[in-house]
Amino acid sequence: MPVWSIILLIVLVLAIAALVVLMIVGRKRQKKQEEQMQEMAKTAQTLNLFIIDMKKLRMKDSGLPKIVADSTGRMAKLTKMPILKVKAGNRVMSLVCDPDVYKTLLPKQEVKAKVSGIYVLSARYIRGPKIEGGKEAKKQKKMDKLLDKLR
Repeated sequence: MPVWSIILLIVLVLAIAALVVLMIVGRKRQKKQEEQMQEMAKTAQTLNLFIIDMKKLRMKDSGLPKIVADSTGRMAKLTKMPILKVKAGNRVMSLVCDPDVYKTLLPKQEVKAKVSGIYVLSARYIRGPKIEGGKEAKKQKKMDKLLDKLR
């Protein structure tokens, strides 16, 4: 067997081994994340929040308590996180928001949100500015045009 084929075979075996290891680690982390989300859902409270400001910030710039910054990992400190500055009752505080929920919110909006600690799990619009022309609105317009052509 030529040398290049032996090297190619070794590289292929190593790549397959790395892929298998990544799959196993990924499954374990996914299970852990699902368990954490279930715990957060159990301890969630419903609050009326007025969103003052929304930004994607690094952990050190977010205005979260120092204890939170100390307990997070290195990678989480370096990545930008969706942060909401909200008024709940008479208190102004910074909360970390779920990325999917962050996309549906606007500043100066009042929402009813499920909050677990400092993490916003979900939010429902109450009053304030609305997001115009979302995916659902575009789909509805396309369907209306199609129905008009058929008539």
